[in-house]
Amino acid sequence: MSTETLQGPAPYFATVECRPAPSDPPPPSAARTFVFQSLAVCTLALGARYLSWRWTASLNPGALAFSIVVVSSETLAYLGAVLLFLSLWRIEDPPRRAPPRTTNDVAAEPLQEDRPLRIDVLVTTLGEPVELVRRSVRDAKALVYPHPVALRILVLDDGRRAAMRDMALEEGVDYLTRRTNAGFKAGNLKNALEHTDGDLFVICDADTRLLPTFLEETLGYFREPLVAWVQTPQWFLDVPVGTPLPEWLASRRGLGRAGRALGRLVERCVGPVAVGADPLGTDARAFYDLVQRGRNWCNASFCCGAGSVHRREAVIESALRRVGATARSRALLHAARVPDPALRATVAAAVALETARRTEVTPFEFHVSEDIYTSMRMHADPRHRWRSVYHPRVLTRMLSPQDVLSWTVQRFRYASGTLDLARRANPLAVRGLTAWQRLMYASTMYAYFAPLWTIPLVLSPIVWFFTGVAPIHDLGGPFWRHIGPFLVSMRLALIAGTWGTPTLRSEQYHLASFWLHLRALAHVVTGRPLRFRVTPKVRTAHRSLGLVAPHLVVLAAMGIGIVIGAARALAEPSSAAAFVANTFWTLHNASCFLPIVRAAASAPRAGGVLA
Repeated sequence: MSTETLQGPAPYFATVECRPAPSDPPPPSAARTFVFQSLAVCTLALGARYLSWRWTASLNPGALAFSIVVVSSETLAYLGAVLLFLSLWRIEDPPRRAPPRTTNDVAAEPLQEDRPLRIDVLVTTLGEPVELVRRSVRDAKALVYPHPVALRILVLDDGRRAAMRDMALEEGVDYLTRRTNAGFKAGNLKNALEHTDGDLFVICDADTRLLPTFLEETLGYFREPLVAWVQTPQWFLDVPVGTPLPEWLASRRGLGRAGRALGRLVERCVGPVAVGADPLGTDARAFYDLVQRGRNWCNASFCCGAGSVHRREAVIESALRRVGATARSRALLHAARVPDPALRATVAAAVALETARRTEVTPFEFHVSEDIYTSMRMHADPRHRWRSVYHPRVLTRMLSPQDVLSWTVQRFRYASGTLDLARRANPLAVRGLTAWQRLMYASTMYAYFAPLWTIPLVLSPIVWFFTGVAPIHDLGGPFWRHIGPFLVSMRLALIAGTWGTPTLRSEQYHLASFWLHLRALAHVVTGRPLRFRVTPKVRTAHRSLGLVAPHLVVLAAMGIGIVIGAARALAEPSSAAAFVANTFWTLHNASCFLPIVRAAASAPRAGGVLA
């Protein structure tokens, strides 16, 4: 997709503009929750049984170091499964409340003279096309609300562009910029809060297009004084929807009605399946409908950078409290050095005042992942215990990454930012978080460490193909008796826990992201500075095979390895069991790599849709 496509008379949006928002996720079900939790407990027990056998009875003494590396990787992967099941453990939607009429309906301390709510809609932009931002502004102007409200829309332009300023003037909204881009998006929002006075404010990215009922459906939660923010799911309206499996099978030659019936049977067992859908794995429903929604009950849903509403008082007060805590800690440190007890209090007060004056108030943490960082800080606030709410219904529409390059830019920012946050503020050590909040934040961060175990597990079968060395001394009956029930139970638990939400692409891309996440991990470990690079909103005019070179190398090694392994199995019948086991894992891994390779190899096509 080119910039001209966005600005021309037939914009890219025209091909997807009429798509209806996805239906609401399935409502919470006590029966489904019981089935999932039962299967999850069974799965974890079977996994513990398998690992116990692996550590005590299966190591290959002829390649002990290799065996320990692989079983350690399996143990780390098992821990990831534990954290995933905890994230899905319980689905609970917060009760909806009527939209507030006035400020006193949401204020912790009522005003003497009540007034209509003041709402600021903040549209952040850096280098995105002007016409893209114009659409977001127009949708913000089309917001409806059942009561009088003072709505102010601001374009926050860190690109300092005259064309963007002119667009804001044409649309009748405010334009705000600053001299530097210090603090990335967090600095841009800080500058906006210094120039606004809304009771609540909405954060939008350049392509965040609010649906008309956004305020009507979200503001009611703020009737609870401790609710600090409400996050809504981000729906990418341009993700290819594919063809439903029954229709795809029915269109195959010779299948017809039988194919349609088979497709319906499959969907009845595993949920909806669409062939050719979501080639870049950008459909975010697996994250929002499952992970974020599954954190409502323990107050651990976090802000995701856009499509969220925030209580100004909570954000500012939390920032001031952090400044006060810094001032107090420095004051106590200096006062402890004063030998005269009579002077210590005076010194402490003076140091605290001076520290507070010199410390910049940052409502959002100056960080690439300012959204989750600030969320964690506010959840840990010792005084208020601010609450977050995840609203499960789609109320915004956005653009997905247009190609593998855009996808890589976006996901590298997510990965490096989250890993750096794990280094700076390990949730397991942050004071003020509840035990469940610690686990949920840790689960989010732990997922980005996946290369530490996925790479050894992907390479292990290839090592056997080329060398005949296995990390398990017997890949025959004992191996399958231990791992088979675990794998079957795991799949059944995931089907029950994710029912109604497509997750296949998410699973595939999680494994296929091994190289990107490894680069992000190396970036953070080596202390290289983080940069906020905006996800490109225009499609490149060429293929991106260079970005999947590691995947191509591994796929080639897999293919050659299977041929070598088959020859060994024919020559040495005793190795047939090992060949079957390693081929099984290799084909699974290859199926996860192929979607991103296929996307990178696809020729760009008019309209920005992958070929």
